[in-house]
Amino acid sequence: MFGNLFIIAAPSGAGKTSLVKALVSSVTGVYFSVSHTTRLPRLGEQDGVDYHFVDEEVFKVMAQAGAFLEHARVFDHYYGTAYQSVSELLEQGLDVILEIDWQGGRQVRTRFPNSTSIFILPPSQQALEGRLNLRGQDKGTVIARRMRDARAEISHYSEFDYLIVNEEFRTALEDLSAIIRSQRLLRQRQEEKLKSLLYELLA
Repeated sequence: MFGNLFIIAAPSGAGKTSLVKALVSSVTGVYFSVSHTTRLPRLGEQDGVDYHFVDEEVFKVMAQAGAFLEHARVFDHYYGTAYQSVSELLEQGLDVILEIDWQGGRQVRTRFPNSTSIFILPPSQQALEGRLNLRGQDKGTVIARRMRDARAEISHYSEFDYLIVNEEFRTALEDLSAIIRSQRLLRQRQEEKLKSLLYELLA
């Protein structure tokens, strides 16, 4: 039985990376798909853990070879999800999290129409800007651009199955975990998993 594929998107600064890391560490059987990117690592990021950091030439070769399930250019850098690594995990019956933008989500849904998509919202524009400033990673001009791009990103919320407001981290994580559990409990999936029990109960 194939695993579930979850798409999680959000504007920069909404907290999706922290939520995904907490989800993977707290819910068994959930794996994070490490994307490829051409941007430089941020402080504390590790190659192969947070991203596969590659140069633009390598990325374009992979894209031309059809290695990516989805890829897009975001904030002057390329991001992409390797198809093989995702499909191998799903074939093992494991649930996979894709932390991507709305463009990537749209591409993935064309190839995996049964995937579940989740959009993370900030509680307000002021909170989003405050979080971007607190990260201390970007200059004022970059933050201003991220705020403009956030509005464009959020405008695509209606393409997603679920919306979560990340106002209080623990609550948002519980909401995210509840979506994972609900998908696992769908009748179609439970019928396959509980085949022996159903046979016994109906005999």
